[in-house]
Amino acid sequence: METKKLYRSKKDRIICGICGGLGEYFNVDPTIIRLIWILAAVMFVGFPAIIAYLLACLIIPEKPTSDEN
Repeated sequence: METKKLYRSKKDRIICGICGGLGEYFNVDPTIIRLIWILAAVMFVGFPAIIAYLLACLIIPEKPTSDEN
């Protein structure tokens, strides 16, 4: 059984592919994750949400192509 890993998406990205990668990992539409992220940033968190997104861009690796496996 193959373990599931979190990667930034290459095909479903707007900025860095974080929400697309989370959508692929949790089998959820990335648009829903983007909406939740935006609502949380506007209503509760604000600036720290932007910092968290930028840190996720640096920490989460990009999904490897099929020839790199």
